[in-house]
Amino acid sequence: MATWSNLNLQESSSPLMEQLNFFHDHSILILLIITCSISYLMVAMISNKITNRFLMENQLVEMIWTVIPGVILIFIALPSLRILYLLDEVTAPSLTLKTIGHQWYWSYEYSDFMNVEFDSYMVPPSENNQSDFRLLEVNNRIVLPYNTQTRILVTAADVLHSWAMPSLGVKVDANPGRINQTSFLINYPGLFYGQCSEICGSVHSFMPIVLESTTKNSFINWLLKNSE
Repeated sequence: MATWSNLNLQESSSPLMEQLNFFHDHSILILLIITCSISYLMVAMISNKITNRFLMENQLVEMIWTVIPGVILIFIALPSLRILYLLDEVTAPSLTLKTIGHQWYWSYEYSDFMNVEFDSYMVPPSENNQSDFRLLEVNNRIVLPYNTQTRILVTAADVLHSWAMPSLGVKVDANPGRINQTSFLINYPGLFYGQCSEICGSVHSFMPIVLESTTKNSFINWLLKNSE
């Protein structure tokens, strides 16, 4: 989970987020090289007192400063397009979770398993336990097994929302009258936190998401318990 001192991306909890972290580091390295090169050239030009007053044009230099940025853009665009296709790909999911955004809470449906469904509201700070995170804890958590390909269908009942789980590399817009989908795979068990990432009204900041990743046996026991 992100804290106030964490300026980087969250630690990856899924293969998609690992790819996003790799692309982030790849882009930062390219930007760092460009910044150092341009800074060196600017300092060299400012400190250099030698000028050529007969120089009108230099086609070689113009070609170099046109070709090099093009090559750099290719090195950035190709990994970016690859990740975009990976994020949109939904292949052979083992289970499906349906998410509906409301003003201002989330509702979830496990339509593959006995139609388990529930609403998830933020727990007020006055009711938090000592171990709970303020403004992030909910009364009903999502429970999903790890190492399982999961498809999530996202829609909204009233206005625009956005279901976002940064540590999984997932952010899906919830549009009324439309169903968007994506898939993810969780690498290990634990608790993962997210929030609504689309300004949806006065209580937009109080729509947290809590996902509990567990073993397949614990997930089945949870389904049996909640289907009663």
